[in-house]
Amino acid sequence: MSASIVPLVLSIQSHVALGHVGNDAAVFPLQRLGFEVLPVHTVQFSNHTGYGQFRGLVFGAEHIRDVLTGLRERAALSRVTAVLSGYLGDAGTGGVILEAVDEIRRDNPAVRYLCDPVMGDVGRGVFVNPAIPDFLRNLAIPCANIITPNQFEFELLTGAKLDSVDEAVRTARQLRGRGPDVVVITSLATPDIPGDQLGTLAVDGQGAWLVSTPRLTLHPLPNGMGDVFSATLLARLLGGLALPQALELATATLYALVAATAEGSRDLPLVAAQEQIVAPQKRYTASALAL
Repeated sequence: MSASIVPLVLSIQSHVALGHVGNDAAVFPLQRLGFEVLPVHTVQFSNHTGYGQFRGLVFGAEHIRDVLTGLRERAALSRVTAVLSGYLGDAGTGGVILEAVDEIRRDNPAVRYLCDPVMGDVGRGVFVNPAIPDFLRNLAIPCANIITPNQFEFELLTGAKLDSVDEAVRTARQLRGRGPDVVVITSLATPDIPGDQLGTLAVDGQGAWLVSTPRLTLHPLPNGMGDVFSATLLARLLGGLALPQALELATATLYALVAATAEGSRDLPLVAAQEQIVAPQKRYTASALAL
């Protein structure tokens, strides 16, 4: 890409000084894949919560709005081609993000908004402010073009209990009717998926595809996996790949990074294994589902 046409991504999510989650997990993969990034932080913590104790601040909505105002004054928002959001910290921040998406769409109706509805996970339950699930369900999801919940978050958003891949596809298609064109469910572990595998399911208006990978047994699993996956998926889609191919590469990158994580580490080796972001060694096929 020439410098004049490098796409610009606005990434609004958490940031930590130690570890790789939120913007610290998303910005570097986007840059390695050739994108300029405007990172706006919703929190500034010493480290991610996987370490237990942490220090820092959750930034309020006015802080986020002020940073976005500064970007607008530099004419940066009008050049944004995609928006990525993740951990919010405060539901009021979400409203500011949606305001920014609406503004950017006025300049560029083709802008894509990927919302990673970070709320919780199996084993940890819901770990966000109690107002955030309702905000995501009622306001953010209808505004988004692409959403990337894990299975726990998808069930929380839809009220469904997924008993099969078929049920996941049907429910994702129903959720598409509320706004997003692309629904991706990560960490899918329905009873019909073998216990030694995990699925990643993508559904759009053209079809449904499932990528299955071996289940890795790290203890603990590193934090920031969803953040890396969402950023990588968005980059591949912005790069012009169709959804199945983007799904394959994003899943392959995440799997390779997790596999390269040292036992006991809470962070993905983004820098040490950065070639896996650009050219993951092993691909896993996105199988089309005939439903």
